[in-house]
Amino acid sequence: MSCMTEIKTTPFVYRTVIIDGQTIRTAVRPGKSTLTPLLFFNGIGASLELVFPLVAALDPDLEVIAFDVPGVGGSPAPLLPYTFSSLARLVIRMLDVLDYDEVTVAGVSWGGFLAQQFAYDHPTRCTKLILAATSSGVTMVPPSMKVLMMMASPERYTNPERMASIAPEIYGGSFRNNPELCASYANKMKAPTSQLGYKLQGMAVWWWSSAF
Repeated sequence: MSCMTEIKTTPFVYRTVIIDGQTIRTAVRPGKSTLTPLLFFNGIGASLELVFPLVAALDPDLEVIAFDVPGVGGSPAPLLPYTFSSLARLVIRMLDVLDYDEVTVAGVSWGGFLAQQFAYDHPTRCTKLILAATSSGVTMVPPSMKVLMMMASPERYTNPERMASIAPEIYGGSFRNNPELCASYANKMKAPTSQLGYKLQGMAVWWWSSAF
């Protein structure tokens, strides 16, 4: 059983989709029907709010779909662990409820894993695949142990000071010398619904690879 409630804001339309008891919080920036909508998969622990600055820089005619995976932001954690394949199926159900057929898929970091799985499992629904700052899964060259330890906890999403202290190391780029960017990034976050949700995201990565 699926249902949906809708709250309109500008420029996003927030929708709460419930699929077989699992609540998924979504946000859609409406666009023109002549363009294929863009579905965005976010990084680990990252709520849909972090997509907004990117969306603001895109073609205003492009419709963009963002959502919180179970256990992140406004989507409660599931009762059982999930795989990227099962999560991709959930996303298909979400798109059905939101009335989308084909989408362009973009994934960053952890979301890149899910984007690859989505494109592989559901090629008729994915017109293009865009990947950023991601990898092929367990076959990748791992990050340093220092970075892994920093990312082991979702504290950076609940503690702006923690985010500011580790962002230069785990994100690099402009974060290395721009404290204001770190603070802005942290302030846009909606904290994970629970530590469980973050752990489930990590568990999904352990045995996943685009090679099999």
